[in-house]
Formats: sequence, C-alpha cells, structure tokens
Amino acid sequence: MPSLTQVTPRLPVSDLNRTIAFYCDHFGFAVNVMWPRLCPTFVILRRDGAGLGFFEPPGHQPRVIGYAELYIEVTDSQMLHDSVKTRLPIEWGPEVYSYRRREFAVRDPDDYLIIFTEATNDPPTTDEPIE
Repeated sequence: MPSLTQVTPRLPVSDLNRTIAFYCDHFGFAVNVMWPRLCPTFVILRRDGAGLGFFEPPGHQPRVIGYAELYIEVTDSQMLHDSVKTRLPIEWGPEVYSYRRREFAVRDPDDYLIIFTEATNDPPTTDEPIE
C-alpha cells in the first residue's frame, strides 16, 4: 500500500488576507501557493513540514464558516507559547496532560481552534480534561 506523506487541510475563511496575516505574523508561516494571481481566493501556507490551505468560498458555495480544530505538533510548545502569549488570547495551557503531551491552544480570526502539542516525559500539570 502507498504511504501517505503529507496532509494539508483546506478551510473556508471569511477574509483571506486577514487569515494570511494571522498565520504568517504570529506563527511564521509563509505563502507557498496563492490563486488566482489577480484576485486571490485560495492560499496554501507552509512552515517547516506543516501546510495549511484556506479559501474564500466562491459565490456558488455557501459562505458558512464551519468548526475545525488544527492539531499542530511542534518541537517546543512552551517557547511558542511564550512568543505569542502577549499578542494573542490563550484558550488554555500550556499544560502537560496525562497522555504525555504539553499543549496550549489559541483561536484564529475565524474561530478555528489551533492546538500546539509536543511529546514530553514531564509529569502531568493538570488532572483536568480538555473541554
């Protein structure tokens, strides 16, 4: 069976330029693909091995923004948290959970939950389940 080598979710957004600025300014993503050239409605952002696609729904599709959670593995969630905590509201964390992951979460401009996670051998810092 062939290997799966990468996944790039594609999520609808209400303002493509605002979304691009959010992910590039706060988390260091860069534009990899933008289409169409003259009046873009679709973008793929990349950073390291992570890719995220966003689009503004065209007129023939509903402009409903749904709900999604992005679960992004990082190498140092505490450092990333420290770099954004004064610029963005933190939903929860950073905490170490019983499943041996240090995680924290923020929301993007369309209210998508972004969970940053890393494996750790540190003891849990909370008994609370994530809501």
